[in-house]
Amino acid sequence: MDIRLKWYYRLGFLLLLMIVLFVFLKLHQLWMPILKVVLAVFIPFILAAFITYLLHPIVQKLHDSGLHKGLAVFFIYILFFGGVGFALYKGIPAFIHQLKDLTENAPQFADQYRGWIEEIQQKTKTWPEGLQTRVDEGIIAMEKALDRLLSKSINILLGILNYSLMIAIIPFISFYMLKDIDLMKLALWYLTPRKWRQEGILFLRDVDQSLGSYIRGQLFVCIVVGAISALLFFLFGMKYPLLLGILIGVTNIIPYFGPIFGAVPVLIIASTISVKMMIISIIIIFVLQFVEGNILSPLIVGKSLHMHPLIIMFALLAGGEAGGIIGLIIAVPVLAVIKVSLVHARTHFGKRPNPKFSRP
Repeated sequence: MDIRLKWYYRLGFLLLLMIVLFVFLKLHQLWMPILKVVLAVFIPFILAAFITYLLHPIVQKLHDSGLHKGLAVFFIYILFFGGVGFALYKGIPAFIHQLKDLTENAPQFADQYRGWIEEIQQKTKTWPEGLQTRVDEGIIAMEKALDRLLSKSINILLGILNYSLMIAIIPFISFYMLKDIDLMKLALWYLTPRKWRQEGILFLRDVDQSLGSYIRGQLFVCIVVGAISALLFFLFGMKYPLLLGILIGVTNIIPYFGPIFGAVPVLIIASTISVKMMIISIIIIFVLQFVEGNILSPLIVGKSLHMHPLIIMFALLAGGEAGGIIGLIIAVPVLAVIKVSLVHARTHFGKRPNPKFSRP
């Protein structure tokens, strides 16, 4: 009877929680403006914390090799933000020029895309009616997805311009985070309830071991692939090499499906130039994907996630359905955190280990 009461209590608590969440979501018009203000304030700190997380291992290695902590932070800070600033200084004018030219020629690319769609529909007319319907539905869905991607990209660019002042303070926040990261760890240690400290340290270590090397390696690989593709497009006379290189680099973050998303705009633009350019673009994309899949990723990223490809594909499909392109990008990191959380809950919370950790 006690077990039944316990289950009734748990079900009642879950039902009450769902009711509270439902009411909370219904009142989104009240708390959404507050949430936007809070996000606007905290986004620079979140981005700065992410940059700090990427750079801290390098700073720590320099410090462990004998370099003073302040000098190591200053050196990495200047190298990273100096490189980013120089790239933006040189790249933004070219990016704006190519984006303007792409906007002016967008109708031509749209006509080319529609021609492809009509040709596909003409060739599938003789197929069975059910299969033809599926093909038409897939084409319509792809068109809607491309429209959403274009509108979101424009909104993101406008948002970056609107928040340029907040973005400008990110380097300063990152500098102080890198400099005082030990104090931040100590503050987090004391803010965490005593009974959760040991499990919390184990959990964070597991997440960092599983996710940290993947994120750093994947970002580095995407930058390399994007830079090489932009250089090759430029050398072979492809239009908008910088834009297409950035697109390929960003979409390369998405496992398995990313190269397809990056290849479609490249082939559409190449088709307006010549058949030769289409062949060259296909060769460039295939060579880059071969190098990335067989050399760069195994060497730099490795198999830090230790997850089966089917599980990753499932996460990508779920992330794409839930959050579109952003969902596809963050699906694998979120899956890695969930996996570590489940393993940690079973191993550490279930068995209650007794290792003693000193404060950070």
